[in-house]
Amino acid sequence: MIKAMRTAASGMVSQQMNVDNIANNLANMNTTGFKRSRIEFQDVLYQKYRRAGSATAIGSRVPTELAIGYGTKPVATVRQYTVGDLMQTGNPLDLAITGDGFLQLQHPDGGTVYTRDGGIKLSADGRLVNSDGYIILPEITIPEDATSIAIGNDGSIQVMQIGSDEPTEVGQLELARFINPAGLSAIGRNMLEMTAASGDPITDVPGQNGIGEIDQGYLEMSNVKVVDEMVNMIVAQRAYEMNSKAIQTADDMASIANNLKR
Repeated sequence: MIKAMRTAASGMVSQQMNVDNIANNLANMNTTGFKRSRIEFQDVLYQKYRRAGSATAIGSRVPTELAIGYGTKPVATVRQYTVGDLMQTGNPLDLAITGDGFLQLQHPDGGTVYTRDGGIKLSADGRLVNSDGYIILPEITIPEDATSIAIGNDGSIQVMQIGSDEPTEVGQLELARFINPAGLSAIGRNMLEMTAASGDPITDVPGQNGIGEIDQGYLEMSNVKVVDEMVNMIVAQRAYEMNSKAIQTADDMASIANNLKR
């Protein structure tokens, strides 16, 4: 009976983590560039009472094994990088990436982090930064006398300046992509960092080598689908309930065994 309780308890713990993950998805349904994640599970150890293929007393082989498992455990949260819906903002510094690329940011520790959040801002000295002030890489500075900013699908940035009739190109955005983007590690603030699992970044200008293009005046919204998350939550709730019933049943059976003498 104790084994059944512990096995069912592992199921309850796993489904609790599943609900926690679903809640995080729902909480970020309006987060720019957010990518939903799903949790994956594995079964754990098995106690084998009889192994498949073992010999019997009459010289034959057992066709199937007799084994009881010890429950389940969560092993991974897989981030899904499908493109979210695009929202038109009209802001010339809002960028949406249509493809697999990521914007590159300079982290305060000197490293490079990556984001799908294209809500770019201007710093006091005219540099392109994100909402937290992290510098967009490669570093680009907009002149003080710029009256308008045009960002092409290829990431080229041109400005119109006071007293000039022709646009001036002031920089070129680059995007990074990864062989295994699911291996990137989320660190909060709409940022991800490279890991050994993601592989090294492959950088290029937008529109080249399948890295994606840039759409000015748009933002990529979260790819969370509320209906899907609500269905997943109901399934997790039912699984949690069934595991709790298994614990209750094991407890009732133990109670019956303890009261046999009476």
